[in-house]
Amino acid sequence: MQILVLNAGSSSQKCALFDLTEPLPEAASAPLWRAAIDWTNPDGAQLSVKGGDGESTSTPLQVGSHLEALEHLLAQLWQGEHRIIDSPEAIAAVGHRVVHGGPHYREATVIDGQVKRTIEAMAAFAPVHNPAALEGIRAVEQLLGPVPQVALFDTAFHRDLPDRAAVYPGPYEWLDADIRRYGFHGISYAYCTERAARFLERELSSLRLIVCHLGNGCSAAAIARGKSVDTTMGFTPLEGLMMGSRSGSVDPSILIYLLRQMTQQGQPPEKIADYLDDTLNKASGLKGISGLTSDMRQITAALNTGNARAGLAFDIYIHRLVSAIAALRTSLDGLDALVFTAGVGENSAEVRAHTCERLAFLGLQLDGAKNQAPGGSERDIATPDSAVRILVIPTQEDWAIARECYRLLSASAADKRQR
Repeated sequence: MQILVLNAGSSSQKCALFDLTEPLPEAASAPLWRAAIDWTNPDGAQLSVKGGDGESTSTPLQVGSHLEALEHLLAQLWQGEHRIIDSPEAIAAVGHRVVHGGPHYREATVIDGQVKRTIEAMAAFAPVHNPAALEGIRAVEQLLGPVPQVALFDTAFHRDLPDRAAVYPGPYEWLDADIRRYGFHGISYAYCTERAARFLERELSSLRLIVCHLGNGCSAAAIARGKSVDTTMGFTPLEGLMMGSRSGSVDPSILIYLLRQMTQQGQPPEKIADYLDDTLNKASGLKGISGLTSDMRQITAALNTGNARAGLAFDIYIHRLVSAIAALRTSLDGLDALVFTAGVGENSAEVRAHTCERLAFLGLQLDGAKNQAPGGSERDIATPDSAVRILVIPTQEDWAIARECYRLLSASAADKRQR
């Protein structure tokens, strides 16, 4: 079964084609084809495609909208230089990562009109991500017709958060209005939790983990016996850790102060809301403090040349990450492993080293040589006598989405045969 996966991020739209058959492999398999659109390029959208021959190309896109860019991306599957299929009919299903499912969806779900309406409604909670997922769904409808589409929700993994972690200490009426902490990056957490258990040769039901998903968006979660018991992101993906261009948690009174200031200046309410939204989501975090970039690689490079603002951005990033990990530890009755994943977590030895050094009081002992060694595979970078294992696990969200999509559709087909 050939399954196409669309993974809409805050600054990119990734796409991968997998060919899945029974029995499904334990570890992630490589896609037949992969492509992505990067909207952060200052010269405009950039399309990169990697075909089954291993060759890749990167070209600028001259299009008028995100939807047009997506349609162009999908068409590369059967008519581009690196085409991998003869026609759209070769695709059996399409799986989507959807960031926010609110209280409505707790597992993989076949997309219909109601699901699309819910995703659109939840865009108020995830304004950067859910609209991008909807664009992908609509592009598939236009190009591939009635092919089954499946949504996997980042919030679903955190569905069992205890009330003490999920409920905000505001008026109780907030909870009645579904204003609560949902948590995100759930597809990545589910995959990394499963892989950590296999790597450590432990039963998932016995493991206590803190997993740090550190990319352009950043969060951490305390996971006990395979379930999320606390996490840093909340009602939206803005809460918690400092991120690439997102602020993470700030004193809410700052927003009230700015609101009043701008109101006194005569700014219209919609302009104030847009300003606060853009500031917190697109002009804060590493980018806002450094004044340079949201990319940790460029931050550490500038830091090493003595750039003071890059140094401050890095220090704040580590301080908030360490503080969050220490707080999450209180939600567990012990800690078996600290897991780093996603772009920064997998590739930044500097972030891992500074984080683990500050957490030595929890029993973490990092092996410097292992930490500096080139990555790409699952590995333990702790010393043999470390009380807590320190794992680097490359996340495979696309594979996880394809696998769950395959399982859901296979189960549905089996049910129909039995009727």
